Amino acid sequence: MEPRNDTQISEFLLLGLSEEPQLQPLLFGLFLSMYLITVCGNLLIILATISDSHLHTPMYFFLSNLSFADICFTSTTVPKMLVNIQTQSKVITYAGCITQMFFFLVFGALDDFLLTVMAYDRYVAICHPLHYMVIMSSWVCRKLVLASWIMCVLYSLLHSLMVLQLSFCANLEIPHFFCELNQVVHLACSDTFVNDMVIYFASVLLGGGPLTGILYSYSKIVSSIRAISSAQGKYKAFSTCASHLSIVSLFYCTTLGVYLSAGATHSSRSSAAASVMYSVVTPMLNPFIYSLRNKDINRALKIVFGGKL
Repeated sequence: MEPRNDTQISEFLLLGLSEEPQLQPLLFGLFLSMYLITVCGNLLIILATISDSHLHTPMYFFLSNLSFADICFTSTTVPKMLVNIQTQSKVITYAGCITQMFFFLVFGALDDFLLTVMAYDRYVAICHPLHYMVIMSSWVCRKLVLASWIMCVLYSLLHSLMVLQLSFCANLEIPHFFCELNQVVHLACSDTFVNDMVIYFASVLLGGGPLTGILYSYSKIVSSIRAISSAQGKYKAFSTCASHLSIVSLFYCTTLGVYLSAGATHSSRSSAAASVMYSVVTPMLNPFIYSLRNKDINRALKIVFGGKL
């Protein structure tokens, strides 16, 4: 008989980053601060790109979408964690856990796809500058973002529906601060072989595919920059990619670091602590990376706050 969900299962327990009572106020203050900085910083990027007509370009269109995805990405996990700390509760409902997992996968994958699209945008801008406005028309940009959304939703829906087919028994403690896919699957008392295989192949395709696209784009960009004769021209071309390259490095280094360290230590609690880097810290740092030494963003922010140009 096919294993189905135990109808008695109504909730899971999120063990969080630490069960030490004296650390809870510190964790609450730290994550509340990081969450507020993330939301405010990314909202400012979105407002800046909307308010300044000079920023109505493909690069900043993708950046505003990345900022929106980062706000939603962090909002899927941190608010629930803060509520649990404040109420001294570890409970998350079964439906809430599946919902949280679904949206976490959507916005995490969306970050990945948008970074790939932004790499393609930089490739076209540097390697095919004369045809840039034709290739990266507003219609094409919207189509790329829409395609990213569709693939991410289908990817998350696949995993969520497969988790719904699992049955869970007595052990309902998740050693994490959110319903992380692997942790939830490994709590099941039914066979998870198909789930594990789908997770593995989907990770290879959705992780390796975009990364390959980014690396290919930058290999062409580097070749084009090397062909530029003047040092000033090389610097100008590279400076248009510096912020994006920094975000890509931060995103992939932290993500790979989490899973490599988790595989090496086999500690769920260590994996949870490391997950903070890509799920909370990276979205918080992205606005700073893009606004730092970016005259266009700084000028637009002055418009937002009513300052003089």
